[in-house]
Amino acid sequence: MCAVGAHMMWGFFPLYWHLLDYVPSATLTAYRVIWSFLLLMTLSIAMPRLRRALLQLREPRKLAIYAATATMIGINWGAFMYAVGSGQVLQASLGYYINPLLNVLLGVVVLGERLKPFQWIAVGFAAVGVAVMVMMGSGMPWIALAMASAFAVYGLLKKKATLPPLEGLSIETGLLFPAALAFLLLQSPDPGAQPYSPVTWLLLIIGGALTIAPLALFATAAKRVTLTTIGILQYVGPTLQWFVGVVLLGEAFGGSKLIGFLFVWTGVTVFIVGGLQMQSRATRQARQVALAE
Repeated sequence: MCAVGAHMMWGFFPLYWHLLDYVPSATLTAYRVIWSFLLLMTLSIAMPRLRRALLQLREPRKLAIYAATATMIGINWGAFMYAVGSGQVLQASLGYYINPLLNVLLGVVVLGERLKPFQWIAVGFAAVGVAVMVMMGSGMPWIALAMASAFAVYGLLKKKATLPPLEGLSIETGLLFPAALAFLLLQSPDPGAQPYSPVTWLLLIIGGALTIAPLALFATAAKRVTLTTIGILQYVGPTLQWFVGVVLLGEAFGGSKLIGFLFVWTGVTVFIVGGLQMQSRATRQARQVALAE
């Protein structure tokens, strides 16, 4: 339930941030960073481990790693906010669909891992899907690629960052906090802009809470749910985002977008089925070894 709840929250995120579409995406990203950090610091009063996490920044190596992860999550959040604010939620959905495939590809390029044949096929289908969108007139899905690439690099860097999710997010938002605050203080005021209403401020504060809540749920689930289940559930979020974009927000979905998504969905299906088969074989082999002993 925690895992499903986390992915459902991520899936319906565009619908929430759409309520604030009158706030520029860069400003919205800055407020998301600020309120997430302030709420995490408030939580640290009752959770000493969050306070202790900040002490990790005294070690230069960990500071460098978390500075890099903070940069990547900042790019991901910024691209996501831009996607929602510009009415391109489908690009956000596409980004999270291809992210797991980019993860395995990054493992080959950076870590020297070997992909299974089904993984190469899955990556190939996703690549064809993106190429179809480009060649048939939809243009390069830069937002989706920025989101997926930043999050893939974020996941790679997280292998070197050993802190739990909330502690890690405390450090990352803490590192982004000065830049976000400076951006808000130094931006030129719009003479015709109206001051934010109490409802807007409330929505911005809740946005910080909604950033933290699914991570807490996911951290709880990750300790109790198999990696196979987690791997399948990661597609709940982009599927719901697709639903929000097409059904609830009325984005156009046809022609090259439809064909491109069909290729990506085929790649995702190959990726999931192949992973389940590989996990099943590993389980059978483990049982055979246990019986032999």
